[in-house]
Amino acid sequence: MSRILVTGATGLCGRAFCLRLLEKSHEVFAVVKDREAKLPEGVCPVFIDLSKHWEIELLPQKIDMIVHLAQSPHFRDFPERALDIFKVNVESTARLLDYGKRIGIEKFIYTSSGGIYGNGSHAFQENAPVVPTSRLGHYLGTKSCCEILINSYASVFNVVILRPFFVYGPGQNQSMLMPRLFRNVSSNDSILLDSSCGIRINPVHVNDASIAIMNACELVNSTVINIAGPEVLSIREICDLFGSYLGKRPIYEKVSGDSRDLIGDISLMKKLLHVPTIRLRDVLEEFAQKTGQTPN
Repeated sequence: MSRILVTGATGLCGRAFCLRLLEKSHEVFAVVKDREAKLPEGVCPVFIDLSKHWEIELLPQKIDMIVHLAQSPHFRDFPERALDIFKVNVESTARLLDYGKRIGIEKFIYTSSGGIYGNGSHAFQENAPVVPTSRLGHYLGTKSCCEILINSYASVFNVVILRPFFVYGPGQNQSMLMPRLFRNVSSNDSILLDSSCGIRINPVHVNDASIAIMNACELVNSTVINIAGPEVLSIREICDLFGSYLGKRPIYEKVSGDSRDLIGDISLMKKLLHVPTIRLRDVLEEFAQKTGQTPN
């Protein structure tokens, strides 16, 4: 049994991950800003607002591992919420790393983003170059910055950087890609494609993602690993699946631009963490339950 500190515990991956930790009888501490936050029974809340000034003395004095899943909910609101994004995404990471060093943690796990690879015609392996900083944008820039900070601590404790690709699942914020596409199809709103089929991606279900994060806790070496799903689908293929389920014909609108894919190579994930099995067609009802849209 380990004592594990989790940030982002009320998010899509965080909640599923905490439940898996509890199943394994780990002692789980969750950093949350809302005292009304609904955490799984057995999780010990640590009330800290990462977007404000906070002291590491609020954190437990003994922790074996930190799993840093939190990110600013305002990641799209640049430059209006730039400082909020910085404090949650970057400053909190630096402070948690320092806290981990002070108390002698064994491992630090961080969820970055597959988006730092940019787009391309082939699946990205972990050793692929990332987008130059001048083209990353603010949100992805914070992810890249945190990876640099975290890797500098690899001589102090083990660091594992996970790069998820389009995680989806029950309870996800409706502004995220997959539920947004489902809502567009169900509401007869246009789906914009910059080619006949749009970009191709390999989205990963939260159950597969949370198993991968759970197994990352057992790794003994520092590493970087992509987290993505078992199938590659274009935006058109995704929306056609939604349309078939709902009995609706998706409305597509062609826009100018080149369609370049964002696909994560999951060879290392399958070798070290987990072989993802959940395909989109098998969980379509989860989208309907959230939106209230049922098949015609």
